[in-house]
Amino acid sequence: MIYTVTLNPSIDYIVHVDDLKLGDLNRMTADFKLPGGKGINVSRILKRINAESTALGFLGGFTGTFISDWLTREKIQTNFTPVGEDTRINIKLKSDEETEINGLGPTVSNEEMQNLKQILSTVQADDIVVLSGSTPASLRKGFYEELIQIVKEKKTDFIIDTTGADLLNALPQEPLLVKPNNHELAELFNVEFQTIEDILPFGERLLTNGAKHAIISMAGDGALLFTPTGIYQSNVLKRPLKNSVGAGDSMIAGFVGTFAKNNDPIEAFKWGIACGSATAFSDDLATADLINELISEVVVEQIR
Repeated sequence: MIYTVTLNPSIDYIVHVDDLKLGDLNRMTADFKLPGGKGINVSRILKRINAESTALGFLGGFTGTFISDWLTREKIQTNFTPVGEDTRINIKLKSDEETEINGLGPTVSNEEMQNLKQILSTVQADDIVVLSGSTPASLRKGFYEELIQIVKEKKTDFIIDTTGADLLNALPQEPLLVKPNNHELAELFNVEFQTIEDILPFGERLLTNGAKHAIISMAGDGALLFTPTGIYQSNVLKRPLKNSVGAGDSMIAGFVGTFAKNNDPIEAFKWGIACGSATAFSDDLATADLINELISEVVVEQIR
């Protein structure tokens, strides 16, 4: 089983406004609400590629009910930890430019943290745990490390998709996959990249520091896969870009859903590219039909 952990889920409220005028009355031209949170996105894409998962994390209030009901309708297994405060709402304002206003998230008590850790402690050695996204401000520092320790004690593989200190601290624990984009990788090591060649030593450093595989996404330049036996680059699929939210999560879903079946990182990378691209070309997360259409277009070449 694949378990996804989302510590700070959200309702993503997408609002379209033509010719936004700050300080004035604006009227929406369209709006819709979606379940948000990186691990939840992973679970939703896994369902589309016929890989089962169980979504874990903190949910509370009427906003949490909206998310759990949505996942139930999509026939995704869940085992969320209830919290006393409402799950946050993030506003995604789409006008001439895209503006995001993200909520802080609920206050999570020590008891609620312990309840989540208890649920996670039931994982087995042949499972994979995906830890994704930001943490509520109320969570104590190093909570990701506490979760990783539980996973390691169970001899379970894990993927972590976060940035900064949480990512650096996770590397010695040998994650199955890490997936910073090129900007996050540069920030992680306090460097600047001018070319793809500049990226390669720092992608390799992720493996030297403990990661088993690393994907570096590079927007219009495709993505790089770092493995113990070589470095690979994908092509860039061409369609009108509609949506940047969830593309990275979809890439992780494509990778882990495929890797869990065949243990082949190259094939898993191809499915990651197809899933991530399909979401970028969609208003919501990718559909199964578009993923299956794109997979035949993905080309991966070894570059070192």
